[in-house]
Amino acid sequence: MKAVNIRQLKTNPSTALAAAHEDDMVVVMNRDKPQALLVDLEQLGVADKPLAEMLTLLSSLGLPLTGEGKAAADEAREEMRRARDWLLKRSA
Repeated sequence: MKAVNIRQLKTNPSTALAAAHEDDMVVVMNRDKPQALLVDLEQLGVADKPLAEMLTLLSSLGLPLTGEGKAAADEAREEMRRARDWLLKRSA
């Protein structure tokens, strides 16, 4: 796993993305504290998933997908529930 600081990420984002592809993930540091994680979706085996499936997966991991705070997270969970229900109906 590699680490980059925010300035490096802003200056050359393609280098950070390439590092994520090579090493599976890159930690983005902000003043010596981890702030974000870049992961290569291809390495995880999910790059070919349809958007609705990807959003469902991210939501099931508890990752908020829109806005900030509890209300936005609740809204995102509800949207993911609807997307999951829709996918289940399509596959039935």
